[in-house]
Formats: sequence, structure tokens, C-alpha cells
Amino acid sequence: MFQYQYQVHKPITTAHLAQTMTLLSLSAFELKQQIDSELASNPALEIIEERRCPHCKRVLPDNGACPICSRPMNSDVDEPIVYVSPMDDFIPRSDYDDSDYSEEPFSPVTDDLTSYVIKQIAPELSKDQQLIAVHLLTNLDDDGFLSVNLMDVARYFHVPISTIEEVQKIIQLADPIGVGSVNPQQALLVQLEVLSDSITIPEHAYEIIKDYMDLLSKRQHPEIAKRLKISVQRVEKIVEFISDNLNPFPARSHWGSVRNPSSPDTNVYHRPDVLISFANDDQKSQLIVEIIMPYSGTLQVSPLYKQTIKETDAELKDAMKGDLEKASLFVKCLQQRNHTMQRLMHELVMIQKSYLTKGEKFLKPITRASLAEELEVHESTISRAVSGKSVQLPNKKIVPLAAFFDRSLSARTILREIVSSESKPLSDTEIQKKLDERGIQVARRTVAKYRAMEGILPAHLRQAP
Repeated sequence: MFQYQYQVHKPITTAHLAQTMTLLSLSAFELKQQIDSELASNPALEIIEERRCPHCKRVLPDNGACPICSRPMNSDVDEPIVYVSPMDDFIPRSDYDDSDYSEEPFSPVTDDLTSYVIKQIAPELSKDQQLIAVHLLTNLDDDGFLSVNLMDVARYFHVPISTIEEVQKIIQLADPIGVGSVNPQQALLVQLEVLSDSITIPEHAYEIIKDYMDLLSKRQHPEIAKRLKISVQRVEKIVEFISDNLNPFPARSHWGSVRNPSSPDTNVYHRPDVLISFANDDQKSQLIVEIIMPYSGTLQVSPLYKQTIKETDAELKDAMKGDLEKASLFVKCLQQRNHTMQRLMHELVMIQKSYLTKGEKFLKPITRASLAEELEVHESTISRAVSGKSVQLPNKKIVPLAAFFDRSLSARTILREIVSSESKPLSDTEIQKKLDERGIQVARRTVAKYRAMEGILPAHLRQAP
């Protein structure tokens, strides 16, 4: 495992911060590629062999005790044990009964994007609309955008363009939201519309995306501020909101690498970045949180390389010192990345312990902003740490780390309960009222969206029990 000593009082340079933020945004798989690249290009970096616990065989920290076996016998069971674990150090753990868990929507990815979306929307579509939807969905590019012209599709099916646009709108509201758009701008506008149901959207956010997308993509914030007659600082706040909450490339949020959606290794949820389990498989004991690293051993600056510099000609020393500085910076940034992930996961597990042990309906509605405030970091730090990562829960299901912040998850779970216990099929308006009675306030169209995401038919197609 990669070990580190984190010092809180050291000033962080701009270069250090920038590289740390880059590493923080990477999944374990992407981090492996980055470390491979650094090792291949920098002779001052090396990995040394790890030490293992004689009892549980886990990798030990440098000059340290096993994070599991050495814990105090009277340790607080409410406090999770959080540590960094190498990817190849997974220890098979026996399954336990997960009957207390509801069927949850984030099961490992086994479908392609077309199948994943069509399963969500098919119950709401007529047979003719289903044919159109399949045609559109089989013509998506790697980013989730339509690669066909809607007018050409209308001609192909001999229907008005409005019919095609209606099906497209249904697709866009499925998960991942914005899929089936024609470009990033349209995807962002759809996401903004959906997001407005649950949170307050900053003033001018819609206008910036709709009217100034070109300037936004070029980061010409002063020009946007000038045209909107507001301050540059305000524009930057709005842009930060857009960056943290919206995704211009919808398919990348679920399909393949965030930076390489064409990667053949697309089943990203089969390879979790964090593993959560009970100590000794005892559900009454502490939760163990393993943050997965892609190597065994300790990454460090090579002592031999340092010694070699002292014995090297002056003309080569400058280049070798550059290697040492880069290696040292990379190791420090990796340590900072791990420290941030540990703090994040400790806080998340403490907040969402009931969700982890009892099921979806116990998910607490937290936001990235509130967690950032609790950890005294910027909200964008939380967003980077969460982005593109997945977690294996104690019941062995793999979910996106973002699921810990999903405001809709508990609402969708309760919606399923309402529908399963209905004496006669309830309309979306009636479901909305029942949700409101249970303290969940959402718009009727949000109920329709949640119902579609759960694969529940509209009232007129559901049969009374």
C-alpha cells in the first residue's frame, strides 16, 4: 500500500495543489495509468516491497501496525476504520443476507447504454415510440449525443418532427440525464432543468449556457461578465456551479473512463475504488473502509538516485535534480490525495451508516457543499473526489460514490413502497401527495421521472392488485 505522513502545517504550492486536484479526480483504474506513466518516465521514482500482517495478510504501513488486527478491543463501533489498501490485496469475504436491502438502482453495469436507457423509458412509450427510441439510442456517439439528424429520422419513420422530439425529450430525462441530446449545450440545459426541481439554480446560469456557450467553453469569463453586466467573480461562481453539478458529456458519467469513453474496459462499476465491509463479517462490529490503490508496495523517491546525483558530472546534475523534484512532488501529491479520500470516506460513512447497514430508505439527504463545509475544504474538492468513483457496499453491491449524495434515492425507494401497497393504481399526482405526506416534496414531473427510473408503469398501464 502507499503510505504517507501528512503534515497539516506545510504550505501547499500552486503546482502541488494543481497536481493533487488532478490525482484526486482519478479513479483507481485511471490512477494506475498515471502512476505507470510517471514510473516509466521518471527514474527517480520507485516502488519498494511491502510488509504484510502475519495474521490477516494485509499490507502494513511503514514501521506501523496492522490497521485491522491492532485496533483496540474496546474501540468505538460507530467509528469506521479507514485505510488505503492495494488493489491486489482484496481478501474474499463471505456474503451475508442482504434481505434488508431494497432492490437498488445502481447494480453493476452489464448493459450497453442503449439497453440501459430503453429499460427505463419503455413502459411510457407506445410501440411506435419504442421503435423511434431504439433508432435514436443506437445512433449515440461515445459521449451520449445523437449522431443522426432529427429531421432525417422523422423522414425515415414518416412522422412529424415533433413526434421525434417528444421521444428525444423522454430519453433526455432518463439516467444519465441529458443523454440523447444533440450537443453539450443541449445536455447542460436539460440537466439544469431537472436540477431546478431539487435545488436553487444561480441566476444567469441558464443564460450563460444558452447564449454564451462558446465563451464559456473558451473560459472567457470577463467577456461573459461584460455582456451580462455582472462582476467576473459572480460569473466564476456560476461557472463553478455548472462545473460541479452538470456534465456536458452525459454518457461519460456511467460508461467507460471519464477521459476515455471509448475504452474497451467499460464495466467500471465492476472495479470499485472503495470497499466497505464489516470487521470479521460481523454486522454488529465496525465498518472497514478500504480505499483502493492500484499497487502493492510503497511509492517513494529512490535513495539510490539521490546518491547517484552526488557522484554525477555537473552537466547532468541539473536534469537529475529536475527528476528528483518531480518525483518528490508526485509522491507528496499522491499522499495528499489519499489523505483527502480518507477524510471524505470517514465522514461519509459516519453520516450514511444507516444507509450502509439498513438500506436505501435510510439514505440521508446531504450535499457536496455541506460535506465540504464540514471538512473545511472547497466544494470543488469534494466534487473531484467523488467524480467517476464507485463503492462496494457491505452487501456486495457496487454503486457510484455519488449515490451517497443522491437526494432522489430515498424518495424513489419510498415511491416503490407506495406503488407496491396501492389498492388501486395511483396517478403521479396522487403519488406526489403521498410523498408529500411523508415529508418528501417533489414536483409531479419529478415523480414521473423517478417512476420511469424505477421501471414502474404509468397508472393507466398498471393493474390493480
